[in-house]
Amino acid sequence: MTEAPARAHYEGDFVAWSGGCMFIGAGGAAIAPHAHYAIQLALGAPAGLSVQFGRRGAWQELAATLVPSRAVHAIDVSRCAWSCVIFIEPETLEGRAITRRLAGQPLALPADALAVAPERLERAWRVEQSADAVRALAIQLVEGLSRTVRQEASDPRVLQAIALIRERGDDGVVLEELAAAVKLSPSRLRHLFVQETGMPLRTYALWRRLLQVWDRLMEGETLSRAAHSAGFADSAHLSRTARTMFGLAPSAMRMTGPLAARQRDPQRHFG
Repeated sequence: MTEAPARAHYEGDFVAWSGGCMFIGAGGAAIAPHAHYAIQLALGAPAGLSVQFGRRGAWQELAATLVPSRAVHAIDVSRCAWSCVIFIEPETLEGRAITRRLAGQPLALPADALAVAPERLERAWRVEQSADAVRALAIQLVEGLSRTVRQEASDPRVLQAIALIRERGDDGVVLEELAAAVKLSPSRLRHLFVQETGMPLRTYALWRRLLQVWDRLMEGETLSRAAHSAGFADSAHLSRTARTMFGLAPSAMRMTGPLAARQRDPQRHFG
């Protein structure tokens, strides 16, 4: 097998949806043992993904792996031709189902557990160069592994709260203000928000701010300006928060894939 050329940074694209997000690309150095909030699904194609479970576990070469929230692990995708890392919010319907399935232990996934997902993802990313197609396939993959069907918020008060959170952006979110705006008590809004979205309101607001950063980077913004636009004091504050949620800092990644290029220049045609 011919190994992919080494790249110091992970170079690719970022795609997000409610309750999840993903990085798809190539390169990057091995990430030291760490733990983070999001559940992680990692796959390397056509081979080359290496994972270490725990701080002293043996490195294993796998087709893919599911890592529960807060589980210590290390990952190396540097020998993959390309790789995909999906982060799943633990409080979502899918996240809770995967958490029950894993019971606190990482899971090595054989290639046949993914069926044709890698090939379809690569085509949507490299050939079709469609963020919507990549997103749909990632969601479908998560649904299959969690054995669930996505749940979208439908209560108009929660939808209004979500709209206000997105509108406020870097101004931050105050529970009492949101509750007053949607005519609910703070405790009732907190309960209803979790019931409808699967996420605590505060976690959702932080998740949105982090997604906003990577959206800005996809648009070509600098890391410092992206951090400030999302309400972080500076890039160091952003990095600490990103490591807690995802286990990596935005500075380790460069949004230079075909989706980012198309987003910055919609008129451009790719061969």
